Amino acid sequence: MGQGSTGNVIAALASFFIPGLGQLLQGRWVFAAFMFIMAAVLWIVLLGWIIHLWSIIDAAMFNPPVHRRYQR
Repeated sequence: MGQGSTGNVIAALASFFIPGLGQLLQGRWVFAAFMFIMAAVLWIVLLGWIIHLWSIIDAAMFNPPVHRRYQR
C-alpha cells in the first residue's frame, strides 16, 4: 500500500481519534507509542494539537519501504 491508499486513509482516521493509533495500525508501534505519549504530555499545556495533527498527516502520507529481491 502506498500514499493515498485505503489503508492510509483508515490509519489517518484512526489517528484523528487517538494520536498514534494510525501508526499502530501500520505496524510502527515504537513511533505510535511516541506519538501517543507526546500528545498526552503536550495536551497538559494545550499544545497537544501539534502532535495530534502530525500524527494524522504522518499516517496519511506513510509510504512503506519497498523490499527488493536481487537475483543472482
